[in-house]
Amino acid sequence: MFLSMNWICDFVDLSGLDKLKLINQFSLSTAEVENEIFFKGQDISGIVVAEIMSVENHPESKKLHLLKVDAGDGALTDVVCGAPNVRVGMKTAFAKLGAQIGDITITPRSLAGQTSFGMCCSEKELGMSDDNSGIIEIDADIANGTDIKSIFDIDDIVFEVDNKSLTNRPDLWGHYGIAREFAALAGRKLKPLDVVDLEQYKNLPQVDMKIEDPLCQRYSCLQVENITKNVSPANMRIRLFYCGMRGINLLADLTNYIMLEMGQPMHAFDSRKVEKIRIKRFDEPFIFKTLDGVERHIDENTLMICNDNTPVAIAGIMGGLDSEIVEDTTTLTLESATFDCVSIRKSTVRLSHRTDASMRYEKSLDPELTVPAIARFVKLLTDIDSNVKVVSSLTDEYAFKYNTIKLDFDKRFVDRYTGIEISNDTIVKTLDSLGFDVTLEDDNFSVTVPSWRATKDVTIKADIIEEITRIYGYDNFDIHTTNAPLYPVRSDIQKTVEEKIKDILVKRFSLHELHSYIWMYYDECKELGIEIEDNVKLVNSSNPNIETLRSSIIPTQLCQVKVNASSNSEFGIFEIGHVVEGLKEDGLCNEKKKLAITLFSKNKSVQALYSELYNMLAVVCDDIKHQSLSFEGIEATHSYEHPINLNAIYCDGKLIGRIGIAHPVTSKKIDKKASIVFAEIDMDIFAPIANMSIKYEEPSRFPLMEIDLSFISNTFAPIAKAIQNQNCPLIKKVSVTDTYEDENGKSITVRIVFSHPERTLTGDEVKAVTDSIITELGKNGIVMKS
Repeated sequence: MFLSMNWICDFVDLSGLDKLKLINQFSLSTAEVENEIFFKGQDISGIVVAEIMSVENHPESKKLHLLKVDAGDGALTDVVCGAPNVRVGMKTAFAKLGAQIGDITITPRSLAGQTSFGMCCSEKELGMSDDNSGIIEIDADIANGTDIKSIFDIDDIVFEVDNKSLTNRPDLWGHYGIAREFAALAGRKLKPLDVVDLEQYKNLPQVDMKIEDPLCQRYSCLQVENITKNVSPANMRIRLFYCGMRGINLLADLTNYIMLEMGQPMHAFDSRKVEKIRIKRFDEPFIFKTLDGVERHIDENTLMICNDNTPVAIAGIMGGLDSEIVEDTTTLTLESATFDCVSIRKSTVRLSHRTDASMRYEKSLDPELTVPAIARFVKLLTDIDSNVKVVSSLTDEYAFKYNTIKLDFDKRFVDRYTGIEISNDTIVKTLDSLGFDVTLEDDNFSVTVPSWRATKDVTIKADIIEEITRIYGYDNFDIHTTNAPLYPVRSDIQKTVEEKIKDILVKRFSLHELHSYIWMYYDECKELGIEIEDNVKLVNSSNPNIETLRSSIIPTQLCQVKVNASSNSEFGIFEIGHVVEGLKEDGLCNEKKKLAITLFSKNKSVQALYSELYNMLAVVCDDIKHQSLSFEGIEATHSYEHPINLNAIYCDGKLIGRIGIAHPVTSKKIDKKASIVFAEIDMDIFAPIANMSIKYEEPSRFPLMEIDLSFISNTFAPIAKAIQNQNCPLIKKVSVTDTYEDENGKSITVRIVFSHPERTLTGDEVKAVTDSIITELGKNGIVMKS
């Protein structure tokens, strides 16, 4: 939002003060000011009022004219001008020789064979507006030679405030609220707004108006007729232009001017087209054409302003094309209202249309502003057009009032929060300058929050402390160590487990940690042949590509692998992130945290990569929980999973996740020759698993005995289970040493290490165990490789 220092100075006297320093103070205490400050008019000089004494057509051009102008210096100046509105007797802005307009210095210049000794200027050329349709027309009673800056407010300091820093401050969306902050910072008095007394119209008939929906908090209106002027004063147009708005016509400009001045949006209806104002919603959707000529789809949740049953405006957003102010409008019905902020926000999202008005309504505007805004509008209008006549009394329906907020605290509360000594007088003066009503008795304060701060901003005593300290100045605080007890805090178990997992995967296995959003990317997944499964969706998503929340991180990682596959031949990625598995019974998202790992390689076989991932998981489980993992084949339930090679992962008897291979279709779309494997662990189940105590055993002094057994089997799990079922204390270690696959099938070679702590084992002892293993596996159809 752009702000004008000239406008601010209408309400607070800042003479003798460094305005740039005040802007910096404002940025430190109130809202963030963007880096660039604009010094309007600084590059304009030598422009004076001049009268056109004669006009002749240019002999060589149909568009140009030869003028003689009187710039008040006692001589006539020859000027070549192409403006269509030139005429004898017209007074305009004239740039004399040597004048400066931006980077241009005015010098004699030949145009179509004729020399021009100056330039007649348009508003656009002087930076006053974007109007370049003709040269400026100045009142005839202004003396020739008068410096243009003495009649137009061209010189100004304009700065921009970051809108995000005003989200919780609806009172700062207008220059008057900003001026209040400057007055508090400068220690100057805030001037009251110059308004008319609306009580003088109380005996006039009321406007036929009725609120029929609770989403309208307050609606105030007034009717005016006999409007004879259509163009806004130049200084009003300059201020609007400097603050990012264009001049339209007097009535439209006035509503915009009030919005930028007070932060209260207004709308002017042509009274010929609006007779019975009704504020309501409709049961059935319909099409409505707004002022910008766009047809918009209005649903049953959008609040509308109506002429009886005919919609004429979208409440708080934009008026309708059929009721707009036009050139021959002489009577208007003026609207000043407040609406439910959530309703306005949702309507702008549904319509994909945000306006300057809706941005302010979304911030919870003060309903108390509606009537002063009308009083200010009438004051400005009657000053500009003295023929205007108010033909109705103020019609005002106040449907919703915010509660008055009163906060009590003592001096000790302030001292404890600030850590410094701030006098009672300073506290009272600061709060009073910001509009708070303060009473002080002994060291006890009672503060009533002003209505413009009570809609959502100041609600608790800590908010009062912020008001005191930010105006006092954070840079005025003495720097010292706070005296406060420090208590040890036990780390959260899940957080500790997550940090350990990250350390292992990064330091030991050189994986890359990634972070991603919680939604599924429809286009990217479709490209990989991954189906977007039915899950919780974002309401009113602005982008259908990201409307569905993910139930697994693996599809996200496969999309990430696709992006990086062309530039890397081998890599591994992991993420500990959130997923949503439907809704809980209370209607909230069933949000879970999971660890996802995906490995990609153009060099390794899928079996080798799978074993590598298995080893990573085993190391993680062993290092953190001191437990082993077990696996069990399961059926694929997702489109990106291999239909056969998918296993459930168990730890301490609990199902904690799954490990598998990417579906061949998905894998080929990423890279035709690459191997891709993945695993996903449920952290909410894995983290609470108890750590097994570490058992230490003295190494045997006697020789170990290693036996290799090769079985024809597709999986290791049944072999491991058969060995475990022996419950033999002589077995010290089991490992897979080799896998081999030929036309007869797949074989797995297992090495079993035997040892006895007190003697050398005999062959018969070991043979008895291995024979039992072979027998048990044989019963399950798994035989030794011959």
